Amino acid sequence: MCFIKEATELSSLQPQLQDMGVPLFAVVKQNIGKELDTFKKYFTGKVYVDQQRNFYGPVQRWMFFSLFLRIGVWRSLWRAYRRGFRGNLRGEGFILGGVFVIGPGEQGILLEHREKEFGDKVNMLAVLTAVRKMKDKIK
Repeated sequence: MCFIKEATELSSLQPQLQDMGVPLFAVVKQNIGKELDTFKKYFTGKVYVDQQRNFYGPVQRWMFFSLFLRIGVWRSLWRAYRRGFRGNLRGEGFILGGVFVIGPGEQGILLEHREKEFGDKVNMLAVLTAVRKMKDKIK
């Protein structure tokens, strides 16, 4: 549910990214039922399914039952719920995600945001700043 909220917010940057010639991609770990179709309603970029979870790194970051003790997780869930974002309880739901801005060629990773807990969103201004750095290095 929280990932859909962040997908919506990242997708709101699509016009600005498009003006700068920077594509928007998502890598998800599973497709259960119509979950991917639902995600694509909120995310305007291209979506890839990484069933082997290679993109999630050699050491996957998990949040187990401690998530129920974290106030930030409950707040994020409540905000998402109030805005109409609904989730399901199917599939694996304990791997933390993140947002990366990756530049072309040797530029590498210009922004790396790894969730510390569910609902720990990336700063959208930081995403745009990293994309602008990418554009500056290309010139």
